[in-house]
Amino acid sequence: MVGRHAARSRRAALTALGALVLTALPAAASAAPPPAPGPVSAARTLGAEKPPAQVLRAMQRDLQLTPDQASARLVNEAEAGTRAGMLRNTLGDRFAGAWVSGATSAELTVATTDAADTAAIEAQGAEAAVVEKGLAELRSVKEKLDAAGVRTEMSETPVRYVDVRTNRVMVQATSESAAADLVERAGVAGRDVGVRISAERPRVLKDLVGGDAFYIDGRARCSIGFSVTRDQQQGFATAGHCGEPGATTTGFDETGQGTFQASAFPGKDVAWVGVNADWTATPDVYGEGGRKVQVAGSVEALVGASVCRSGSTTGWHCGTVQQHDTSVSYPEGTVDGLTETTVCAEPGDSGGPFVAGAQAQGITSGGSGDCTNGGTTFYQPINPLLSDFGLTLRTTSAGADTPAPQDNAAADAWTAGRVYEVGATVSHAGLRYRCLQNHQAQGVWSPEATPALWQRV
Repeated sequence: MVGRHAARSRRAALTALGALVLTALPAAASAAPPPAPGPVSAARTLGAEKPPAQVLRAMQRDLQLTPDQASARLVNEAEAGTRAGMLRNTLGDRFAGAWVSGATSAELTVATTDAADTAAIEAQGAEAAVVEKGLAELRSVKEKLDAAGVRTEMSETPVRYVDVRTNRVMVQATSESAAADLVERAGVAGRDVGVRISAERPRVLKDLVGGDAFYIDGRARCSIGFSVTRDQQQGFATAGHCGEPGATTTGFDETGQGTFQASAFPGKDVAWVGVNADWTATPDVYGEGGRKVQVAGSVEALVGASVCRSGSTTGWHCGTVQQHDTSVSYPEGTVDGLTETTVCAEPGDSGGPFVAGAQAQGITSGGSGDCTNGGTTFYQPINPLLSDFGLTLRTTSAGADTPAPQDNAAADAWTAGRVYEVGATVSHAGLRYRCLQNHQAQGVWSPEATPALWQRV
């Protein structure tokens, strides 16, 4: 193939679609939970032990870290995810969220609604935060706010999310009065809701290596997310606002590429494109300076963890996860389930990939600001997209012959290609396991071989 920037002159002439612009487990169980796998085990499983050099360099630049701090941060984040998953399963309804902090993410905090859980949390090397409301209760409050927004104009309160660090539901609003009106319509207690005042309003960043450009019907540009397969069809995941089902695409070199197979926006911001025989799905994402970073899986990162984004407009930038499960009201409609980050982005970056180390995180949706002054960017998590469309992520550990999940497999049997969420239980080789971190199962990630992802029960 010709160089990825060969079509730059035409890119400038094409119109980029506009960008979205802009806040009771038994007190300590009869036995303490089993010890978490050590950081080396988790780091090796998730590819954090030997991260791509481009990831480390961008983390040093954007997060102001030393080389040693960047390396340590990725290892700590991998290990923290496993411990947080164990505690989430142990605490049940009393679990109120988990997050990492510090320059190297060395501090893991787990929130609970019962002080009696403190010993169990500290036994896993985490700090306990005793709070009033569990995560499920906070999500219920957010759902009421979202439902109230459906019935009225949301341009004045465009962002709603659960902030596990403050144990409140946050509303980003243009004024205190707009936030108060939403709270009143939702019928929720004002003490459960915090307000972040901002004049910004999100907009979609419209404008088969992740981060490369592609064009829709010869008139708009977006960015490739992650390579995927469905049966024998190869393709890539991207943002739903980039194109509707049946829209045709051309690649960075202006040659025929594929067709949108499915798309949803608003509500969700998800799509996938099936490509022709000239294109081959790879586990690659463009990193700094056009060098490639390879994706090893899709284990979801914790709040506070570092993430990097690739896009056809601004390239490679890093930041941190602010919170998951965010609702964002764009002018075109509301999208739920997004993750908010401190990573910058600009029009044309839409659809591009977010990674945490070697783990795929999501697809760029929208945001505010720019990469000169900084900004906020939201991504659509990749695991729900894979599950919704029956796709298999192309990874370094999943070769071209990796099968899709089989419909005739036993409902509780561990199966490569299935997306598992924290708390899911499976059977494998005569034993039962409980999931510790959200991910799509890879062929080499069987439960007995990956204590970072599965706990025997």
